[in-house]
Amino acid sequence: MVDSDFNNGPVIEASNLTRIFDEGGLKARVLESVDLTIQPGERVAIVGTSGSGKSTLLQLLGGLDKPTSGTVKVCGQDMSSLGDAARGRLRNQHLGFIYQFHHLLQEFTALENVAMPMLIRGMHPTAAADRARHLLERVGMTNRLIHKPGELSGGERQRAAIARALITEPQAVLADEPTGNLDSKRADDIYQLMMRLNQSSGTALVIVTHDMRLAERMDRVLTLTDGRLA
Repeated sequence: MVDSDFNNGPVIEASNLTRIFDEGGLKARVLESVDLTIQPGERVAIVGTSGSGKSTLLQLLGGLDKPTSGTVKVCGQDMSSLGDAARGRLRNQHLGFIYQFHHLLQEFTALENVAMPMLIRGMHPTAAADRARHLLERVGMTNRLIHKPGELSGGERQRAAIARALITEPQAVLADEPTGNLDSKRADDIYQLMMRLNQSSGTALVIVTHDMRLAERMDRVLTLTDGRLA
């Protein structure tokens, strides 16, 4: 059972997270005893060298991967206690995701891509399209609603991806190098957009990034070194 009315306490609680990958009999310990708590509306950056486990940590926090040991709670729900379907509903209700490469569906328009999470939730298509249109207008995409990803610039695709992450009004957005494939001007535009949306909606941000200029604007900067968080 997933609680959709959660509004108290931490959005995400990770306790003693360890992740070991078995690659052809060789065990690679990527994360070691990681503890992390994300409060409502908080902005947290996770930095570290390439291969330090940043993306793995983000996937564990979002329930896209399972830890070897330890627990992740999202809005009070222990992810490990849920089946696949319930875990998917929990993500849909409480979390949004932004990736370095937008992962928009090429055959659908920007409007259809953004509306998709609400359609998955069961919202009527007209209502889902209205909500998607409103969010795309908020991110400056008013004139690009019916364009497909191949017809959009890199910055526009990332704006659409941000709108898609926010359409469910999540308690937290998990972003993996959200500005990594953009030039400095577009990267700054995307950063400013995320900050405005964080302030207006109270959504917590957890951003994995190698861009220290972006990281230093967060409330907290955490560094992953040899699988441990500092």
